[in-house]
Amino acid sequence: MIHQEPSRFALTEAERALLPTETEIDHYLDHGWYLSKKLLTDEETEALVEASERFYDGHRDRTLPARPPKLAYWEPSAGPVQRHNDYIHYEDDTIGRILRKPLIGAVAARLAEAEEIRIFQSTLILKPPRPEEQSNVVPWHFDRHYWATCTSENMLTAFIPFHDCDESLGTITMVDGSHRWKETSTNDQTSLHFAERNRDELEAMLEENAAFNNAEVRKVPMNIPRGHMSFHHCRTYHGSGANLADRPRRAVSLHLQDGANRYQDFRRSDGSWVSYNHDGLVRRTADGRPDYSDPEYCPALWRS
Repeated sequence: MIHQEPSRFALTEAERALLPTETEIDHYLDHGWYLSKKLLTDEETEALVEASERFYDGHRDRTLPARPPKLAYWEPSAGPVQRHNDYIHYEDDTIGRILRKPLIGAVAARLAEAEEIRIFQSTLILKPPRPEEQSNVVPWHFDRHYWATCTSENMLTAFIPFHDCDESLGTITMVDGSHRWKETSTNDQTSLHFAERNRDELEAMLEENAAFNNAEVRKVPMNIPRGHMSFHHCRTYHGSGANLADRPRRAVSLHLQDGANRYQDFRRSDGSWVSYNHDGLVRRTADGRPDYSDPEYCPALWRS
């Protein structure tokens, strides 16, 4: 059971010094991304590497009671493609404990100007050193597209590499200021995950939205030192290139929700319901809706 006590939401004086400054918060609000100070110790990043290898070898502290229809879940039979494993914070206690570090939540809370931050999803990622592998290239997208059942517009994502991460490893790259753009796309298009869509279509959508907003497509690679992480707004376009190095790129994509986020019904124009993987897992609210504050799957990282 992944429950937390209120006393866990506390920072040391040294940790408080690692929070974003007012200037850095203003930068995030203007640009849609933030590169953090060193939030994880070397011991914690070493533990993440070791735990991820145990996970790939088959270790699980628990497994999901059911497999959601759009679960990203690499298994050895898939071969040397880019690996994605959702719900890593739930299935692995070591990784989950580090991801629930209050300092990460406190940084996110300052950026999102929220009093509470909860995990929404976490995905363990391994990008193999295979430049020719097409799955290594993540096309331009923004996360809010896939969270149509969420009420919040302030959700954000922390990209957490387990080592120094630069362009040679195919680091995450932001489209500067794109979280401020107005969209030209329809809800039917944007409610599909990028893995379900044509890469050229997504590239064209980025260019179309930039032109509509009379904006420059300025791509900013996040060169992230070990123990640091990047944060981006849920409407910031981002992607990543091939791994050109001689070693895997290891990371977690940690999707975060502010305390005000709730489930909302969402339908496409043909009347079909949009659902998120949580919807068949989390507990229900009093009125029967999925509860995105369920502490088993969406634990709180921070409450001020």
